[in-house]
Amino acid sequence: MKKIAAVLFLLLALYGNSQYVISDGSELLALQRTPLERVFMHHTGAVLFPGEYLNYSIHVMNAQSGRTSTISKIAYVLLVDKDGDIMFEHKLKLEKGMAEGDFFIPSELRSGNYKLIAYTNWIRNAGIDQFFQDDVVIINPYLANQSEFLGQNGEPSNMDADLRTIVSDSATLELQTDKVNYGTRALVKLSLKNYKSYLGNGTYHISVSKKNDFTKKGAKRAVVDARNAPKLKKAIDQKVGDSIFLPEQRGELIFGRVFDKEDGKPVPNITTVITMPGQEFLLKFANTNESGTFYSYLRKDYKVPTPIVQPLNDSLSVDLVMGAKNPPELESLTFRAYNFSSDFKDLILERSIQNQVENQFFKAKPDSILLKDPIDSFDGGIPETVLLDEYTRFPTLEETLVEIVENVGFRRNSKYGHFIRVAQDFERYDEDFNSFPSIVLIDGVFIPNPKTIRDFDATLIERIRVVRDQFQMGGGMYQGIVSIETFDNDFYETYEGKNMSRSDLKPLFPVKNYFKQKYDEPNNVGLDRIPDYRRVLFWQPNIVVDGNNYEYEFFTSDLSGDFEIVLEGYTTYGKPISLKKTISVGLEP
Repeated sequence: MKKIAAVLFLLLALYGNSQYVISDGSELLALQRTPLERVFMHHTGAVLFPGEYLNYSIHVMNAQSGRTSTISKIAYVLLVDKDGDIMFEHKLKLEKGMAEGDFFIPSELRSGNYKLIAYTNWIRNAGIDQFFQDDVVIINPYLANQSEFLGQNGEPSNMDADLRTIVSDSATLELQTDKVNYGTRALVKLSLKNYKSYLGNGTYHISVSKKNDFTKKGAKRAVVDARNAPKLKKAIDQKVGDSIFLPEQRGELIFGRVFDKEDGKPVPNITTVITMPGQEFLLKFANTNESGTFYSYLRKDYKVPTPIVQPLNDSLSVDLVMGAKNPPELESLTFRAYNFSSDFKDLILERSIQNQVENQFFKAKPDSILLKDPIDSFDGGIPETVLLDEYTRFPTLEETLVEIVENVGFRRNSKYGHFIRVAQDFERYDEDFNSFPSIVLIDGVFIPNPKTIRDFDATLIERIRVVRDQFQMGGGMYQGIVSIETFDNDFYETYEGKNMSRSDLKPLFPVKNYFKQKYDEPNNVGLDRIPDYRRVLFWQPNIVVDGNNYEYEFFTSDLSGDFEIVLEGYTTYGKPISLKKTISVGLEP
C-alpha cells in the first residue's frame, strides 16, 4: 500500500500573501530555531545594452554559520527600475543552495539605473535590507530620452563614485592562464588552483567578460558583500501574534482557502486534492485547518504550471480560493546615480552595432535547455498500458472499459455511489479483499465523481494506464489508479469540475547548457564568415571545488581589449573568495 504525499506543518493561519500568524510560544520557538538566510549573486550585468544577456548565479547561505543553506528550496530574482516596477521576476529551484539564470535585455527597456535583487521567502521576514541588492546600469541608445543619465543642470556626474576595493585571496585559490596576451579567436587555457586542500573546497562561479568601458564599477564582490553579513539578522524577531513568511523547505509552497458557499465562512477539516496535470502529473492532497486553509509543497519539477485543486468530496458546496505569493515591498530601495557624458557617444554606437550583428547570428550560437528529470507519477508502480488504437474503437469511456480494458469497470454501491473499480491482483499482492474505488485521472486531473465521465468521448483517448496497487489518500483507501490520457493531453484546459479552482504558477526558470564557442573542431566549417562579438567569453556557474586543480578552455572573440576573469564564491566553511585576472586580446605578437 502506498500513501499519496501529504504535508503536515505548523497549524498557522494563512493569508492571501502567504503569511502565517504565530499562534503560541512553542511555534515561535520552533521558528526561531530555524536560521535566517542571506544571498550572494555573481552576475555579468554592471552595464548592459539591449541585445545583451545578464547572466547570474546565486548562492544562498545560512545567516548564522555562513555556510551553504539547506533550508530553502526556492529562490527569487528581480530586476527593478527606479519607479519600483519589476522588469523581470525569476523563480529558481535551489540545488544545495545554488541556482543560475539569465535575462535578455529587450529594446523597449529604458535607459536608467536599476536594482538587481535576490531573496528567498524565508529571508522576507528580515526585511529588504536582508536581500541581495546590486546596482545595474542599462544604456538604451534606441530611445530618445536619456535624461536619467544627466546630473543637475544637465551636467554629467561621476560614474565611478562607487569604486569597490578588495583584497584577492590568491593564497587559497588562484586563477592562471597559459598566456597574458591573445589574438582574436584564440584558445585560452584557464587553470583554477586550490592551494589549501579542504580549506579551499567550496562552490564558486567564474565569468570572463570584456572590461567595462563606461565605469570602473563592477558587480558586487563576494568579499565586499560578506562585510555586511554581521549586520544581518540571524533569526526572526517576530513574536506570538505576528505574521511571517514560511520557508519553502520542501519545495515550492502553494496554498489556498475553502469557504462555505452559503455563509462564506471558512470550512475546516476537509480534504483537498491538488493535481499538477499532464502526462507526467503530480497528485497531492492537503487538509484544511481551523481557518479553512490548505497548503502543500511541490517537491518535483512539474511540467505544466497549472495546479487544479478540488475537494475530495464533490458533494460539498464550497468555494476554493488559491493564494498568491505577492512580490516584496520595494518602496525603500535606494538607487545610485551612474551618469555619463557625450564623450561615450562613439563607444555606445560601436557596442550597439556589435550587439545587433551578434544577435543576427543567434541561431548559430544557441543555448540549450536541459531536460528535466522524468516524474514518477505512480510512485514506483508499474502501470499496465492499453493503446486504444490497437483495438476496435467504442464511442464512450464506459463501453471502452467494458470491451477493451481488463480488470477495470464502472461500479455502484451505497457507500461510494458511482465509481470505477480496479480488480485486485492477488497473485502479486498479499492483501485482503476490498471494494475500494480507484483514483481516476484524465490527463493528470483528478476526477472526484467518475459518474461525470461515463459518456466521455473515447475517440479523444490515446491510452489508458492502470496501476493495481492500493493507495491511501486523505484518510481514505483506494484500489489502484486509472490514468486516462488524451491525444492532445490538454483536458485540464477545459475541465470545469464542481468546486474546482484552477490557477497558473510562474514556471521555474529552466536550467540551461550555455553555448561555448569553439574554433578548433574540424566540423566548424564556415565559422570564419560568422562575426563573433561576444563580450562574455566564458560563463561557468556553480563550480564545486573538492580537489586541487581544475582546467578550463574558451576562445576569444573578434573584440580586442582587456577581458577580466572573475571568480566569486564561498568555501565550505563560509569564507568568501574573490579573484580577478586580466588578459588582453588582439595584442598577440
